Amino acid sequence: MRYAVIYETTSTGFSAYVPDLPGVAVAGDSREQTRNLLRKAVAWHLEAMAADGLPIPTPTTGAEELELGPEAA
Repeated sequence: MRYAVIYETTSTGFSAYVPDLPGVAVAGDSREQTRNLLRKAVAWHLEAMAADGLPIPTPTTGAEELELGPEAA
């Protein structure tokens, strides 16, 4: 499965969350560290859901970058 991830720059580094998995969010000093922490958090979250007999959410959120030209300003 592939879940969309939202990364945000913070005053101390980065934060990230998965819109299709409410409550799964992490923060790290770098984007790479944040990505690694998020992989672990998602894996633990899905393992806990499976252990509790809960259905694993199907990814439904998509993300893309929108490039705007100077006319958009």
